[in-house]
Amino acid sequence: MLSVIADFLLAGRNLRRNSQRTLVAVLTVASGIIAFLLAGGFIAWIFQDMREATIRSQLGHIQIVRPGYFEKGIADPYAFLLPADSAEQKLVERATGVASVTPRLAFSGLASHGDVTLAFVGEGIDPERERPISSRIRIQSGKDLEGPEQAAVLLGEGLAHSLGVKAGDAIVLLATAANGSPNAIEISVAGTFATISKEYDDVALRLPIALARKLMRVQGATSWVVLLDRTEDTPAAVASLRGQLPAAGFELVPWTALADFYNKTVVLFSKQVSVVKFIIGLIIVLTISNTQTMSVLERTREIGTSLAIGQRRRVVLRMFLAEGVLIGALGGVAGIVLGYLLAALISFVGIPMPPPPGMAHGYIGQILISPALAGEALVLALLTTLLASLMPAWKASRMNIVDALRYNQ
Repeated sequence: MLSVIADFLLAGRNLRRNSQRTLVAVLTVASGIIAFLLAGGFIAWIFQDMREATIRSQLGHIQIVRPGYFEKGIADPYAFLLPADSAEQKLVERATGVASVTPRLAFSGLASHGDVTLAFVGEGIDPERERPISSRIRIQSGKDLEGPEQAAVLLGEGLAHSLGVKAGDAIVLLATAANGSPNAIEISVAGTFATISKEYDDVALRLPIALARKLMRVQGATSWVVLLDRTEDTPAAVASLRGQLPAAGFELVPWTALADFYNKTVVLFSKQVSVVKFIIGLIIVLTISNTQTMSVLERTREIGTSLAIGQRRRVVLRMFLAEGVLIGALGGVAGIVLGYLLAALISFVGIPMPPPPGMAHGYIGQILISPALAGEALVLALLTTLLASLMPAWKASRMNIVDALRYNQ
């Protein structure tokens, strides 16, 4: 331990001997770390924002359905109905970490206005229970549904545009009821909404679940949607609820199993961050390796003298490795501090972003630097500078003493 401390103390003195070169090396590392933090922080913010938007506009944290609903329920959803009011639903509502539980009734049919008739995918919801779960749904015009008995419908922005309707207009919903007979209702448009998915907004509508049950001539719900206090608690909550609900009657599906677009986005952007990390690491390795090589050349006679008076080669090796690690530590800490400050400033100003594929609206981006990302940046700085120092340190420790003493003579 004392020898390690001595190595770093000596390394610090050696670095101060050529402060300008050391400063350039530290700034190079710091610049790379800042770039990594800003790029990684932006991607981390996108992941978090998309995750919460997906959860709080469509999926919730957990969906409870009848076993086999997601495999076979599209063809016959009403063969997989959950009870309208049951002890199991109340059990879920009382579970630790559960913020809200709401029933949903999925159905489909045709929506007509004037000469225009379009297919829709609908959800019957309890507006009061749904409000906290759907907090990321943006009302674009008109107003949200207000109560479970309200005779109004909320249309996706794209569907409303295709039908040519606005808040206050009346449309006709035609559907095939659960018993196979056709059924229709005329209903006013309360407003229009938008989610993170343009594809969903182009076909979706929502209406009070009591009205949906009347249209489909059923009772109950196709799913119970659960909102938790913390997204991070989803796996634990799923495991806990699976132990309380009978597996023969209930299937618990976490949001991650349903968020296909989010999962693909995470895979794609994670690969991009890995590429950025590799490029930054390569730049640091090349720069620090060049710096250390110059240091070895300038100190050749000094190294030869040290070896001539009996200093072990492994001590010389450790000395140059310590210098590299010290440059990495200084550059890493400086980069993290400056990265945090820049991230805070950029997030305060905001990053205007155009609508990405699959979305109808742009957004204001931010940068989220987590402790884990900062730790990863520091490890990157230390590993790359250590790697860059290996070859110069090895060359310094393997010098021929006679040739080193004659250097520049």
